[in-house]
Amino acid sequence: MAGFIGKEQHSIDEKGRLMIPARFRKRLEQVLADPDKVTTTSALLYVMKALDGSLELYEPEVWAEKEKSLAKLSDFNPDERMLKTLMYESLDSVEIDRQGRIALPKEFMQHAGITKDVIIIGANVKMILWSPEKLSTVLRENGSRFQVLAGRYF
Repeated sequence: MAGFIGKEQHSIDEKGRLMIPARFRKRLEQVLADPDKVTTTSALLYVMKALDGSLELYEPEVWAEKEKSLAKLSDFNPDERMLKTLMYESLDSVEIDRQGRIALPKEFMQHAGITKDVIIIGANVKMILWSPEKLSTVLRENGSRFQVLAGRYF
């Protein structure tokens, strides 16, 4: 099944909620309706602060795979313990309400510089949330790297 693909702009409402784009909600509904998948809840996403200043949204099944890797790290190895601390400090869960909205934690919105408008990029297994200003800056500063990076990895 295809993942999240595409880009849309939405706004945070007066109560601090973000509407998940309809086409991404349809993808979530398809995954939840799959009888071969066991879901913990039908209305939950994991949100993570990314190092580049964006936010990433993950379905529970996708995050569960990442969590398996984290669970293998030792609490007795200082580097592995620090990685776990940094990852979980940057993570929260958000519920999707009946209208398809999520309330992003204020700390997370501050991290991403999101005040009103949000660009939502479907990146296959996740959705990436950007403030329009930050995304514009990142694209302007890194657009020339696209050909080099694509050539290296494709």
